[in-house]
Amino acid sequence: MKCIYCGSPDSKVIDSRSADDDTTIRRRRECVRCGKRFTTYETVENTPVFVIKSNGTRQLFDPQKIKNGILKAVEKRRVTMSQVDAAVDDITKQVYNSMAQEITSKQIGEMVMERLKDLDEVAYVRYASVYRSFKDISTFMEELQKLMQKDEKTARQEEDK
Repeated sequence: MKCIYCGSPDSKVIDSRSADDDTTIRRRRECVRCGKRFTTYETVENTPVFVIKSNGTRQLFDPQKIKNGILKAVEKRRVTMSQVDAAVDDITKQVYNSMAQEITSKQIGEMVMERLKDLDEVAYVRYASVYRSFKDISTFMEELQKLMQKDEKTARQEEDK
């Protein structure tokens, strides 16, 4: 690392410790030539991921948008902020672990719905009603029936154990 005082390319690390929430390493360095000390920070560089929206436009992936959508869906429900944050973290990891530089908003919406289905069924239906743009009560009922069939199937599997 280049010294900020004399420009020498040689420095040695004196101390390293975690900073923030374990996403950054703080390094205290000493210049080999002039002996002055300075601090550097090392973070993981994320490759930008673009979201392709339904109208064809592209924008940078923003986990805060996922959090806002989930918060609207779980409003007045018994879902804790730690559960919401865990869901957002899981979805964010899933997006970045895909190693794709582009992902569709539809794929993200499906990920959110899967997480909400496990968190709170009412929140899931709320999110699905906006996400899938239910046109009338029959499409809304179809989604509810799918959810109820899944619950019945899960209950039968529990009984068989």
